[in-house]
Amino acid sequence: MKDTFKHRGMRNKLAQVLIDKGIGNKTVLDAIRDIPRHLFMDSSFEGHAYQDKAFPIAANQTISQPYTVAFQTELLALEGGMKVLEIGTGSGYQTAVLLKCKAKVYTIERQLELFKKTNLFFKKMGYRPKKAIFGDGYKGLPDEAPFDRIIVTAGAPEVPKALLSQLKVGGRLVIPVGFEEQIMTLYVRTSEKEFEKTEYGSFKFVPLLEDKN
Repeated sequence: MKDTFKHRGMRNKLAQVLIDKGIGNKTVLDAIRDIPRHLFMDSSFEGHAYQDKAFPIAANQTISQPYTVAFQTELLALEGGMKVLEIGTGSGYQTAVLLKCKAKVYTIERQLELFKKTNLFFKKMGYRPKKAIFGDGYKGLPDEAPFDRIIVTAGAPEVPKALLSQLKVGGRLVIPVGFEEQIMTLYVRTSEKEFEKTEYGSFKFVPLLEDKN
């Protein structure tokens, strides 16, 4: 598959859909306009790539709805050069958005099939996260902590304490919390022992699974 003028036009329309839904961060919208989402999906879904919908990928996972990607990224309030931990590499689309926002991305995936496929794709496309790791997202990445930002792209029944502990003071964790449906939740670390929590409505994610490696 190639990236064509037609695809770029479809991305511009998608960005307008996200603006109409309330996304206002210019850097995030520019990333949506720039990144060829159709290349992150199975070719049979190419015609659906620029609809604001989630779609299946390998290992019974999904590529998140563009609005969800944009919403989570906007909540991170990124500044250039921030150190970001992503839990759930998936297709790599969210990773690419973070990289376009000038983040230094450390990303963890626990599905081996997906990990291998996405890493090959990153190399082919020239996306360069600082580290891409096969491992348990519940544990985070203590060797690289602390992080300015942490983003979780799967539904967690509760917030993993390891992730909270790996956040810098002043840092932000964006995580969907719940079982059947999740509440998008932002934690801001205000001191060594205190966090400020804000909830942002219902979303639906595949579950964040642990201890399967």
